[in-house]
Amino acid sequence: MLILRRTLYVQAAVWAFAGLSLAIAPEFALVTIFGQPHFQEFAWQRIVGLQAVGLAMLMVLIAHRIEDVWWWSWAFALATTAMAAVTLLNVAFGLGPHQSAGLWWLLSAIFILFALSLLFGLYAA
Repeated sequence: MLILRRTLYVQAAVWAFAGLSLAIAPEFALVTIFGQPHFQEFAWQRIVGLQAVGLAMLMVLIAHRIEDVWWWSWAFALATTAMAAVTLLNVAFGLGPHQSAGLWWLLSAIFILFALSLLFGLYAA
């Protein structure tokens, strides 16, 4: 349970940081730092940021009671694995000719590490 709890805490911290970055300064986070295309409005990115903060809070709640509700972590494991697949497919087939791939490689690596850690934690539980 220790691996699962720690993974949920670390993943919650990453999601909270990323979510706050998107909610507060999406243009700086996406365009300035990662070189993504500029959008006319960033409302969707702000909404995703706020949802990421909510998801981080849910991860912390589950981590606090992991002995009782460890099986709820399957939802995070499946969602994180799906996100890893989407980001890898986007890097492989979805980027335009002059689009920066740095953000997508970073997201792929993070999602793969979290997915493997969650799956191992569930296996060990």
